[in-house]
Amino acid sequence: MASAAYTLHVAPFAVPGDPGALDRAEIVRDGFSWGAFLVPGLWLLLHRCWVAGIAAFVVVIGLGALLGFLGAGPGSILVAQLLLHLLFGLEGASLRRLSLARAGRPATAVVIAADTAEAEAKSFARWLEPEPAYAPAPVPAAGAARRPASLPYGRQPVIGLFPEPGGRA
Repeated sequence: MASAAYTLHVAPFAVPGDPGALDRAEIVRDGFSWGAFLVPGLWLLLHRCWVAGIAAFVVVIGLGALLGFLGAGPGSILVAQLLLHLLFGLEGASLRRLSLARAGRPATAVVIAADTAEAEAKSFARWLEPEPAYAPAPVPAAGAARRPASLPYGRQPVIGLFPEPGGRA
């Protein structure tokens, strides 16, 4: 099975390392969604994306009504509806992530996994890590020289398409 990207969304104000925050966590798979392709409004409402679900119903019905009002044939209405449904299938997961972020639950981890169970295990393990998986950059000591010692004060190299410092423009 091919790997996919998954995002972890936890409750607002959750503290990394807190196992209680994972009780209501959501995992969202990035990729094409057949449910969003077949019935976009209902799929979004089932995933608690209220605004996007209602907007999907309005857009799908409105597009059909508008094309019918303009005198488009049934074949062109069908093609337009299929393209719109294809867009919802491709962007359904992004709409879910956007709705979760608007609800105060932005993505806190991104993992690559073969299925949802593996994604849960990886993202939960990352959430429960006692320390971050990255090392912060070292902080320079106070008063440390920031220029290379080999160049005098007025002769710093210039990056880009600018003339040499002190030279003609």
